[in-house]
Amino acid sequence: MSYNEEVLKDVVIKFAGDSGDGMQLTGNQFTNNTAMLGIDLATFPDFPAEIRAPIGTIPGVSGYQLRFSSDRIFTPGDACDVLVAMNAASLKANLKAIKPGGKIIANVDGFDARNLRLANYPEGVNPLEDNSLGNYEVIKMDVTKMTREALKDITMGVKEKDRAKNMFVLGFLYWMYNRDMENTIAFIKEKFGKKPEIFESNVKALQAGFNYGDTTETFTTRFTVEKARMEPGTYRSIMGNQAVAYGLIAASQKSNLPLFLGSYPITPASDILHELSKYKNFGVKTFQAEDEIAAVTSAIGASYGGSLGLTTSSGPGIALKAEAMGLAVMLEIPLLIINIQRGGPSTGLPTKTEQSDLMQAYYGRNGECPMPVISASTPSDCFSAVYEAVRIAVQHMTPVMFLSDGYIANGAEPWKFPKSDDLPEIKVTFASADNMVDGKFMPYQRDEKLARPWAIPGTAGLEHRVGGLEKQDGTGNISYDSDNHQHMVKTRQAKVDMIADYIPEQTLDSGPAKGKVLVLGWGSTYGSIKSACKELQDEGLAVSHAHLRYIRPFPKNLGEVLKNFDTVLIPEINNGQLIKIIRDVYFVDAKGYNKIMGVPITKGELVEAVKKLL
Repeated sequence: MSYNEEVLKDVVIKFAGDSGDGMQLTGNQFTNNTAMLGIDLATFPDFPAEIRAPIGTIPGVSGYQLRFSSDRIFTPGDACDVLVAMNAASLKANLKAIKPGGKIIANVDGFDARNLRLANYPEGVNPLEDNSLGNYEVIKMDVTKMTREALKDITMGVKEKDRAKNMFVLGFLYWMYNRDMENTIAFIKEKFGKKPEIFESNVKALQAGFNYGDTTETFTTRFTVEKARMEPGTYRSIMGNQAVAYGLIAASQKSNLPLFLGSYPITPASDILHELSKYKNFGVKTFQAEDEIAAVTSAIGASYGGSLGLTTSSGPGIALKAEAMGLAVMLEIPLLIINIQRGGPSTGLPTKTEQSDLMQAYYGRNGECPMPVISASTPSDCFSAVYEAVRIAVQHMTPVMFLSDGYIANGAEPWKFPKSDDLPEIKVTFASADNMVDGKFMPYQRDEKLARPWAIPGTAGLEHRVGGLEKQDGTGNISYDSDNHQHMVKTRQAKVDMIADYIPEQTLDSGPAKGKVLVLGWGSTYGSIKSACKELQDEGLAVSHAHLRYIRPFPKNLGEVLKNFDTVLIPEINNGQLIKIIRDVYFVDAKGYNKIMGVPITKGELVEAVKKLL
């Protein structure tokens, strides 16, 4: 059959359906297929908090948004060009996110009377039949019926056959966007090769979806997005939690420190535990503890014993770890605390993103308990940011809090991964006889960074006392002396402050060095801010963008950077946390832009916010 070919620069697709419809798998496969073609991409998975939310209801809708482009992109898109709606609830939940004139691919079987009732449509109302979708191009497909027809010769139950519906849709989209199916067939073979019926049913459904597009006269146009103009090199698609795991392994290898993870599962941090558990060949030890406190204290024990100790969690788990983090600050040993933030407080929104743990990272422990804070900005940035967090922990003998969030953790983008030889060295020195004074080991004797020596238990002559009680300077003996306590509190703070001498100065991501508005961000707001600033700069407006990796301590020149602008705007996915710290440290009357809806700030919202300031 003949058809027209149209070249597009930028496409946003959202796959949406019931949490059992396989939308995350479908989105992942389309993402991998896109990455292999060298097309730039950004993703935003969005899934329900319940493992099995009520079928057919709006709280049970699972979504996966993917943007792909022949230009460099930094967000998964503000609105969709195409929505795949497997049932009525998924259409209702996502209708406001479709661009006018966008395509809706609707599985008509998911719009029967029962599904419409579960999605809270009024009795007798069906959006596919009442002309309420006149602003969109609606493609009605009975995916369920056609999947069953494609699998009629396979001896499986109807319920099992219906699980392949997502593959039918994926095959159709591969046809629509001029794609090859081979990588997905290879994936299905790897996953289900030992289960011939499941393998065959998925492949047949995939091919049936492709053939449906190819043989049905309804569809006369196929679309192509060309390869992106990106820096030459070898790329792979990477998700944030994967990048954290790989950065930790790289840091372990470069520092020659065995890696130990003590963790308790929690959304959205659990994938780091899952990923690291695969790499025993690199000497990685993973321990799924009975609770959060056991997880962090096991990591402290590993660090005390000379390993690279780390623990992973999200806000509720970080709260439980707070006392033990104070112990690590008192012991002055390297420890990495990884916080993949989510909506709060309490259990909050387990599967929705938020940046609301910054104050917790800064101040959320009893007493004067300073701890460096490092933040990642994108999924691929997690690799280098967590690598740097390890360097600071082991070279400055301090626990470090590493911040990511659900959007970064589950999002994906192309990553031009480094070679091992290109990674900076992480030099580690353990205590030796040089740390003896008059034949005695001084566990709190400090170097030029104010870091104490890292003494490995069992080393002759380096026996010393550990615990949470205040230490006497030098000897590490228990001390209740008031002057010593003030001296040690000030010293621990000075050690963290001094890290500013060993990190890069703050640079601008884009825009003039002086101007009207500086948009200052941290964490996952990076893509939205970068995209908004580029659009405003293209309009000739004096807007600049700076993004923080080092949040405690700040880079030494940050104050000077801020004073070069009339107004500082700080967008955050919280109720205003970095802005409080910036106002406190630099006396800058910064303005906030805050969104606390469990979803990222969009480019369009920021463009409007900056224009109001201008």
